[in-house]
Amino acid sequence: MKASRLRVYIGESSRHGQSLYHAIVVKARQMGLAGATVVRGVEGYGHSSRIHSANLLTLSGDLPLVIEIIDRAERVDKFAATVADMLDHGLITVDTVEVRHFGRSENLPE
Repeated sequence: MKASRLRVYIGESSRHGQSLYHAIVVKARQMGLAGATVVRGVEGYGHSSRIHSANLLTLSGDLPLVIEIIDRAERVDKFAATVADMLDHGLITVDTVEVRHFGRSENLPE
C-alpha cells in the first residue's frame, strides 16, 4: 500500500519546552499516527554549516537527529503542519513510500 513518510531533521539540543524530538514523538502519539522513530546521526550539518560530530576530539552536544513517521498521506500532511509550528530551525520532508508489512496487519491504522 502507498503511504507517506515524514522526516524531520533537527539538532539534539533543539527544544520545545522539553527536548524537541520527544515533544514531536509525544504529539505524534497523541494524534494517533502509526509510529515514530528517532535516529541519532554521528555527524552532520544544517543551515549554520557548522559540523556537529560524535568524534571524540570534537564531541558535539548537538548531534543531528532524524524523526521518521510513516502513515497515510492525509495524516502525515496534517502532522507536518503541526511539526512546522514547533520548529525554529530544522528541515521537514515528505515522500511517498510503499508499505509492504505493518505489524500483523497489511493496513495502516484508520
